[in-house]
Amino acid sequence: MARKPGTHTDSDSPAVDHDVIRELAKLLDETGLTEIEYQRDGTSIRVARHAAVPAGRAWAAEAPAAPAPGAPAASADPAQHPGAVTSPMVGTAYLAPAPGAKPFADVGSQVKAGDTLLIIEAMKTMNQIPAPRSGTVTQILVENGQPVEFGEPLMIIE
Repeated sequence: MARKPGTHTDSDSPAVDHDVIRELAKLLDETGLTEIEYQRDGTSIRVARHAAVPAGRAWAAEAPAAPAPGAPAASADPAQHPGAVTSPMVGTAYLAPAPGAKPFADVGSQVKAGDTLLIIEAMKTMNQIPAPRSGTVTQILVENGQPVEFGEPLMIIE
């Protein structure tokens, strides 16, 4: 009796669907994500890729601008800045509530703790990202529609 490629003959173990794995890998390429997990009928498939560049920067076409002379050392690595607002999830960052709408915050904007800074879309859900503290937005480190990784710095509030 012929069996389908990728299936197991052992009746206790579930069949691995290679087409699902290929589709998940294709999604990683299309979205710029580094990891995706799929669960169905008690079977979980996780596909991950280890990037050679810092997380969240694989899609950047240009290198970031060099810091201005005399700029604080923290600007060299925004993630180490004490006012860094980092992404709580993997998804797509949107700086405004709708296309063409005014952004939630601009460089120089005064924000209060709890104000919405941006939205991260993850799995078709729009997640508002609140300001963790009051202050002035001094840097916006992502562009509208840019994929972001967990822990990636999004903005600097001083």
